Amino acid sequence: MRRRAILAGLPLALAAPAVRAQSPYPNRSITLIAAGAAGGPTDTITRIVADNLGRHVGQAVVVESIGGSVIGPQRLATSRPDGYTLMINNIGMAASATLYRRMPYDVLASFAPLGLVSDAAMTVITRPDFPAEDLRGVMARLARDGDAINLATAGLGSAANLCGLLVQGAAGKQATVVVFRGTAPAIAELMAGRIDILCDQATNTVPYIRDGRVLVHGVSSPARLPGLPNVPTTTEAGFPGIAMSTWHGMYAPAGTPEPIQEFLSTALRAALHEERLKQRFAELLTDPATDERASIAFHRRFLAEEVARWRPIIEATGAYAD
Repeated sequence: MRRRAILAGLPLALAAPAVRAQSPYPNRSITLIAAGAAGGPTDTITRIVADNLGRHVGQAVVVESIGGSVIGPQRLATSRPDGYTLMINNIGMAASATLYRRMPYDVLASFAPLGLVSDAAMTVITRPDFPAEDLRGVMARLARDGDAINLATAGLGSAANLCGLLVQGAAGKQATVVVFRGTAPAIAELMAGRIDILCDQATNTVPYIRDGRVLVHGVSSPARLPGLPNVPTTTEAGFPGIAMSTWHGMYAPAGTPEPIQEFLSTALRAALHEERLKQRFAELLTDPATDERASIAFHRRFLAEEVARWRPIIEATGAYAD
């Protein structure tokens, strides 16, 4: 009993090796699935985490990028629950539970949440010549013109898709939704004036905002972003319903032994304290998860809450993927 109490009081960087000493795990490299397209935000976040996580698990962490909302999680769900195949996925993990009516896995039963990794605010942006000075003007246009307004998404189940649902819900009108394969083509069409509105991660949009190639009207975070101090939050602008973050979390397959889950969660929290990880996240306008949010208990509860939050929003639109 006394040994357990002593271990509980150790710093995170020391606690992980202490757990490891009691088990041969891990004795080879670990595969970390990035459930997103190569070069996209989820892939970038995963590679930053992998670089830092390896030092705290004592083995190489190899990233495998698997695009698609279902393919990456399916690969994890069918992997051996031995701690050697893990995954980082984004908010789309929660939305997929409703968005896809026929799933090869159960979002809440097929995985072992290990802890949240990051949070990034969304930005509501428009084409450069969109006739609105602020978010209130954008929403008024959408409420008046409805499907005459084109709203882009970066794919079904993407953060842009979910934020677009909130924007339409706040306006009380449905726009004409144009689905792209990723953010890059959506922003290209926005800059060309062929798309009116996009709500996507600040990680993706800030370079275009700073260059003046798109107009920004609000950020979805509780407070203004340090990188965009003059842009009001959606709540400040009068639309608290457009509040969300693009979060990422790390998962193992369901059935992974609890000591391995605890070891990995502890190692994740240690990695999130690394200064070079914090610096890279800051460059992406992304916040590392706090110790509380990067815990197994919080992540498990949070995932269930997010599934419940997005279910009625998706069902109200009938925008299913199949």
